[in-house]
Amino acid sequence: MFSAHHTQADGFAVSAAKGNRYNFMVVFFAALGSFTYGFNSAIVGTVFGLPSFFDYFNISLTGPNATKGNQYIGGGGLIGSLCLHWLINKYGRRPIIQVLCVVAVISAILQGAAVHIAMFLVGRFFNGLGVGAIDVAVPLYQSELSPAKQRGRMVGSHGFLVVCGYAGAGWTGLWCYFVKDPSIQWRVCLTLQVVAPALLLIGSPWLPESPRWLASKGRNNEALEILRRLHTGGAHDSDMAAREEFYQISKQIELESTGNTTMWGMFLKPSYRKRVLTGMFVQFLAQSTGVLVVNNYLILLLQNLGLSGWVPLLLYAVYDSWAAFMNFINSLLLDRIGRVRILTIGLIGCGVMMILETAMVANFAGSNNRAGNAMGVLFLYLFVTFYGGSLDAGSYVYCAEIFPTSIRAQGLGMSVASLFASTLLYTEVAPTAFQKIGWKYYLVFIIVPLVGVGFLAMLAPETKNLTLEEIAAKFGDAVAVDISHLSEEQRRRLDERLAATDDGLVLAGDEADGQKVDIAHSEKHA
Repeated sequence: MFSAHHTQADGFAVSAAKGNRYNFMVVFFAALGSFTYGFNSAIVGTVFGLPSFFDYFNISLTGPNATKGNQYIGGGGLIGSLCLHWLINKYGRRPIIQVLCVVAVISAILQGAAVHIAMFLVGRFFNGLGVGAIDVAVPLYQSELSPAKQRGRMVGSHGFLVVCGYAGAGWTGLWCYFVKDPSIQWRVCLTLQVVAPALLLIGSPWLPESPRWLASKGRNNEALEILRRLHTGGAHDSDMAAREEFYQISKQIELESTGNTTMWGMFLKPSYRKRVLTGMFVQFLAQSTGVLVVNNYLILLLQNLGLSGWVPLLLYAVYDSWAAFMNFINSLLLDRIGRVRILTIGLIGCGVMMILETAMVANFAGSNNRAGNAMGVLFLYLFVTFYGGSLDAGSYVYCAEIFPTSIRAQGLGMSVASLFASTLLYTEVAPTAFQKIGWKYYLVFIIVPLVGVGFLAMLAPETKNLTLEEIAAKFGDAVAVDISHLSEEQRRRLDERLAATDDGLVLAGDEADGQKVDIAHSEKHA
């Protein structure tokens, strides 16, 4: 299933690298950071369903005051995603994830203990700063640990756990609704934001560092050893697949070592500029479906459809639980169907469902028409079926893999910043828009994705089953060692020379020939 090439080196049949159980455990445990982002982002939607929160701080769900919780986490997330790169590139992936966990824990305590709206908003801002950065750090880390043919499934766990966080927030809100003490209601919801980042922080010393980051810092032995622990490939426990991976990684880093890799310098090189704009466009389109507007205001929307009491909270929790399940399905399909095709299907599906939902809201919101209200709820669930089954995990996987190691943190940060900027824009105007134009606001979430999907299908290259290094060719850059497209004879010769080395990097004959191995720059369509 996982290997397309098999060669023989020193008696071993070598297949493409495949993640082992340890690899899956590492990426799924790291996804506690993903859960942190999801839970902490969605908990404000849950708190919006608790009247005690608004009574305590004397604020309203409608009008300009309603946007402040979204403003602060959205603004913090935007800053966190843009500023992460210089820290995570300098100090490593794992240490910065640990720091972000500390930020998330402290800011959650501030929110849960808030005695004034200013204290709550300060905690919300720093929480946004931490979870915004962690929304970049986790898929970045996962992508650099995942083998090519399983990367969709592994990095897709980020989207899956993000929405598990949304679901967790929903069920927490439902439970808190029945708590009799009004002050405890919302404080429990907000304080539970501590749990996931605390668990990740406690277990993080056992996580390996990214082998690609280690290779970029010249720590070759550590990088190769981690690849051996994470990935298998070949008979008799051969480490040849890990050696091939390391050789490809190190040579690609060497090839890409020159050039301006700053945040703005990326826009000076056409191929890098295309990657950045593609990543930002993907995230912008995903948010332009209106998913977070629906998520944050779902309880209000359900109330507008004639539902009240604890029923909207229950439907909110079930809605996000179903979305989480669809994200899991999405992660299983990405390596089979492809990234761009799934994203395209999702955008079209979300657009169509939003058309039907808008029709129900326009005709039946606030009425006693049970059939119309029921259809409105149904179309919401069909909407999130398409979104969860295609766009959530798929957009993160795609944006985490299209950048080279030298600018992966910068590029993914810009892509996620596009997510936060889009979310901030749409949720900022939502209360006023709902108040002024009502259902017509949903027309934005119909027009933008259905117009944009054509551009995505035409301009975004497919990346499934390629290593992170080989994706460079899709954007017009050179690939130092294109292992996926080597002929059997070329791969056999490479494996023989790698088998003769101790570090998997310096090949016998390289220095004698005064050049790189002759198979390094292989034909892409061999």
